[in-house]
Amino acid sequence: MTDAPGARGTARPATPHPHPATAGHPTVLTGATVVLPSGTVENGRVAIEGTRIARVEPENAQVIDVTDHYVIPGFVDIHNHGGGGASFTSGSAEDVLRGIHTHRLHGTTTLVASTVTGDMDTLARRAGLLSELAEQGEIAGIHFEGPFISPCRKGAHSEELLRDPDPAEVRKLIDAARGRAAMVTLATELPGGLDSVRLLSEHGVIAAVGHTDATYEQTVQAIDAGATVATHLFNAMPPLGHRSPGPIAALLEDDRITVELINDGTHLHPAALQLAFHRAGAHRVAFITDAMDAAGFGDGRYWLGPLEVEVADGVARLAADGTIAGSTLTLDRAFQRAVAVDGLSVEDAVRALSATPARLLGMSDRIGSLEPGKDADLVLLDAAFELKGVMRRGEWVVGPQLG
Repeated sequence: MTDAPGARGTARPATPHPHPATAGHPTVLTGATVVLPSGTVENGRVAIEGTRIARVEPENAQVIDVTDHYVIPGFVDIHNHGGGGASFTSGSAEDVLRGIHTHRLHGTTTLVASTVTGDMDTLARRAGLLSELAEQGEIAGIHFEGPFISPCRKGAHSEELLRDPDPAEVRKLIDAARGRAAMVTLATELPGGLDSVRLLSEHGVIAAVGHTDATYEQTVQAIDAGATVATHLFNAMPPLGHRSPGPIAALLEDDRITVELINDGTHLHPAALQLAFHRAGAHRVAFITDAMDAAGFGDGRYWLGPLEVEVADGVARLAADGTIAGSTLTLDRAFQRAVAVDGLSVEDAVRALSATPARLLGMSDRIGSLEPGKDADLVLLDAAFELKGVMRRGEWVVGPQLG
């Protein structure tokens, strides 16, 4: 997705609300409903010292009363193409940082930057830039969505740039990412697909089944070869059928698979979301945004590679044929919808937005839950699940808004 010349939006990203009195200062949040791995604690306390959650409340800490609020772990987004008018696929490092910051304002404290289909040389160069940001700790890795996907299920990807998943070309992207490749989405039924899955698994990169026209049997083969993620389950794949169950049934039934869900009210009917949760459970669901440039920015015209995208009423579609082209979702909205509309428990929503994606990235020792020694990444929500504060590594990105 690109922020090519001519891209425009009618809004601007929100500005941070700093809380300078507590920035970097030992802090204790009191009176909150705190969601912990062991359960929810009423009238709880969370202590922060430096960049970490403290086991013992530090001396001279500033105490902030957050009664009637929830404190939950920072959100982890493993599939995100941009925001704030900026794309992770094009533009400068400053543009990418603007998109990252937009999502941090909405509670996403850990983010994997996703690319879209392009020619191999362009993707390799982009991987170089994004890997530098990963080395600086700004992103948790790179996700290549395309070009190794099915033309039958291409969605908003340029068909002219698609190609079969030749393991040598997959390896080229891995090498270009300099150890920062987190995930590659492939149509594993294409020639070279299974060998590419094995290659990714050997190199510690997540192989994700997506934008696929695979049968049930072909998907089972991909899982056995090492695939562990379903890219935005239900979208860009054959529907579930009673005689031809296709990839959805195979991905839902296998405990080795984590399924991505886009909970924006557009990509999924609530019944489909409930089906995924009932079959897979919160420990196998990762809510994602699949966000594009317009997230946190506004309606208008944008570009997805050579494809023009029209965003109206917060829904992104290709101008040519109306195909959904990513989302404008932020994870605070996904959380609120999960609890207030879909009826999920707060604990299950937290797991799908924080703990499960953190585990998938191999980062559970640092992020994904509120435990002593982990990064002080947290989100403050009011009783209506509206975002009222964001802390990342002990610093307020959005200072507490309590009045």
